[in-house]
Order: sequence, then C-alpha cells, then structure tokens
Amino acid sequence: MARKKKPLPLLENILITDIAAEGKALAKVDGLAVFVPYVVPGDVVDIQLRRKKHSYAEGEAVKFHQLSDHRAQPFCKHYGVCGGCKWQVLPYAEQIRYKQKQVMDHLQRIGKVDLPECRPILGSRQDREYRNKLEFGFSNKKWLTLEQVKSGEKFDQMNALGFHIPGAFDKILDIDECFLMQDINNRIRNGLRAFVLERGFDFYDLRGNRGLLRNIMLRTASTGEVMLLVQFCITSDSEREQALEVMDFLHREFPEITALLYVNNTKCNDTIGDLDVITYAGTDFIYEQMEGLRFKVGPKSFYQTNSEQAYELYKVTRDFAGLTGNELVYDLYTGTGTIANFVAQKARFVVGIEYVPEAIADAKVNAALNGLDKKTLFYAGDMKDILTDAFIDEHGRPDVIITDPPRAGMHADVVGVILNAAPKRIVYVSCNPATQARDLQLLDTKYRVVAVQPVDMFPQTHHVENVVLLELKTP
Repeated sequence: MARKKKPLPLLENILITDIAAEGKALAKVDGLAVFVPYVVPGDVVDIQLRRKKHSYAEGEAVKFHQLSDHRAQPFCKHYGVCGGCKWQVLPYAEQIRYKQKQVMDHLQRIGKVDLPECRPILGSRQDREYRNKLEFGFSNKKWLTLEQVKSGEKFDQMNALGFHIPGAFDKILDIDECFLMQDINNRIRNGLRAFVLERGFDFYDLRGNRGLLRNIMLRTASTGEVMLLVQFCITSDSEREQALEVMDFLHREFPEITALLYVNNTKCNDTIGDLDVITYAGTDFIYEQMEGLRFKVGPKSFYQTNSEQAYELYKVTRDFAGLTGNELVYDLYTGTGTIANFVAQKARFVVGIEYVPEAIADAKVNAALNGLDKKTLFYAGDMKDILTDAFIDEHGRPDVIITDPPRAGMHADVVGVILNAAPKRIVYVSCNPATQARDLQLLDTKYRVVAVQPVDMFPQTHHVENVVLLELKTP
C-alpha cells in the first residue's frame, strides 16, 4: 500500500522581499526560498505550499494581510488566469527597476566577469498596446475560472476563442479584452467569435484533431497596415464553404485588414511553415518601417513584437558596433536580417547567418528592397556548422560580430570560432541574460565587457533584452 503524502504546510504572515525568476516573487522562511506568483515585495501573505524541495519551495498566496506600497491595481479582467502580463501588480517604474537589477544579478552571479556600471534601462514609452503580433486559439473546451466553477452556472456551449491556459494544453480561456495590442485585436476577435457562434460553426477539438476553426494570427505595423491569418481545419466540402463564409465576413466587416489570409491545417500541430498560405484579399505581406528602411513581413516571418522598442534596441546595437563605414560585420542569428540591414548603411559589408531558410529568404528580399543587396550576404544553416574557421578564411576576418542568439545562448563551438576570429568588438544582444552571462564567461579569455544596456521590450512581464559590448583585450 502506497504511503499517503504528508500535506504541505500553510505559511502564515510571510513578508515578500524580492522579485525572482519567471515573474515570481520571493520570500525567505527559515532559510528556505519560497517562490510565489502574483505578489510583490512588501506584501504580507499566507502562503500555501504546493511544491517543496530541499533548498526551495513554490506556493500561492491564499490570504493577504498587508498590501505593499509598491503595488498597482491590475487593469485587465483576465489577470491571474490567462498566464500573461504577470507584473500588472507592479507599477511600471518598479518593473524596469527590477529588470535592470535582474540583468546585473545574472551577469555578476553567473558570468563572474569584470563589469562596468550598467546604463539605465531603456523603458518602453508604451506599457500597454505595444505588441504588433498576437495569436488566439479556438477550442470547444472552454477553460472555466474558479469563480465560474463555484457559481454552479450551467453553460449551454463550451466554445472559446482566446489564449491557451498554461498547463492545460487543450483548454482555451475566452478572452473579451486584451491590452497587449491596439483595440483592433478585440474588435476582430470578438466580432469573429460572435459570427461563428451564431452560424454554429465547429471550434477546434485538439484531442480529436477536428473542428473547422483552429486559430487566428493578427499582425499590425507602424505603417498602419494590418494582417490577419485564419487557420482552418477543413476536411469536407461543407467545411470549405463555411471557411469562405468566415473570410467573406472578415473582409466585409473589417476593411482595415490589408492582408487577409488563410491556411488549411489538418495536422496535429499549429505550425504553418510547411503549409501554403492563401491570400483571400489584399496582399500576402505588410510593411514595417524603421528609420527610412522598409521590411517586408509575411505570415511566416519573424519580426520583433514591439516595433517601437525594437528601434531602440537596434540603435543601441549599432552604436555599440562603432561603425565608421570601413568595417566587415558578421551578424549571427540574423533572422530576417533586420539588424543586418539596419547596420549595413554604416558598414562596409555585412554577412548574416541564420538557421531558418525562410528567414534568410526574407532577409535577402529586405536587403534588395532597401538597396542593400550589394552590401549584404546571407547564409542559411546551423550556426555551428556554417560559422567555421574555413568560413572566416573565405569571407574575411570580421571587424565586428553582432550576435543575437535564441534563449539557449550560443553553442560552445560558435564561441570558439568567435574567439579564433578575434574581432575588435562583439555586440551581444540577448533575450536571456542568464545564458548571456554564461557566454560572457567563455569569451572572457580574450574580451572585456565595456558596456551593458538593458532594453525593456515586454512591459507587464519579467522578460528583458540586454545588449553587451565586448572589446578585445590588449595583449
């Protein structure tokens, strides 16, 4: 007979003292670190432990005895349920203060390298409606909030259009209002949901891989252009007719959509990289604009989700690169070549490398669009396979390397090639200061950190970008 687990304790009157990783806050109880979501430093709460390890525990606040002076009122009705915007309870000035602190904590604790004083974080002018891309899923299994469950309310239908609930992969929280993007996201989503509910069209059943309506992706641009991609799961002629009804409704009711697209996806996942996108009305792309440059953004393209702050990030990157017009620049993890094109105007030549072939195709299009195709060269492939000593022998030793890797940071082989190439300057852009710190330690054999500049791309969340300038140490 299995031994019954001992219930985890309730910790009473606990002071929250700091902000921790993943948007959670921190309390210390008899030397034990306790991580708690949806609270802020200065709150005094009762914590029900949900998980306990030797050196740390996780719990949730079940009662508030005292609210912190550094606390804001959440502005979204879905706060605490949808899983996003966890820092709404922190005033924005406090959010960016903690982000800067976390950047330096990571660099000091993990990197263990000599650091200059951190430059003040560049906060976002907009702390709401800053995103240019959102995705919403359809599901025939609506997520019910605790209040709805307790109310005993009977639901005549369980269809939902909104965000996936963390930890419940087949459940969707019905979203009425989202402040991450301009209000067009609310008008389109809510209008579409009302239409398809009235028509009785099937919402997607993830477990059964059936149901016409699968998800929507909305993109807006600083140029005012709007893209909407609707993902269907069409398995019959009648469903095809229904899909066209949906597209006709969207075209009729939302004339501001300049690129109205759809895709038929009968696979068991939502990825569309290998699927044909059909243009129902308008173009199959939108344009982003930045400092006189234009970037063509398609439904499969990557583009920074905060356009205004992306500009600030790229300006820092270019300034750190210290370009005079004579430099050969390597742009690693170039994506769709946004940084490469942005710095090419002030460099002699830029070589960009990226894993995703479609992204490299976009990078070449954008270079040609901006008259920079004679100053840029792009390669697709795994970074550690492309960026080799032989590659550098062929294309020239770079004066500057710009690197903007994914959250996992750079492969050790890539770091090794960078060290062998020995550019004068490295500009390291990171969305994960922890892995950035690890890589800085590897680069420390030849490089010193001379500038650190955090940039907040994602208000109301714990995520932060950080740009580090490294210079070759003198012998």
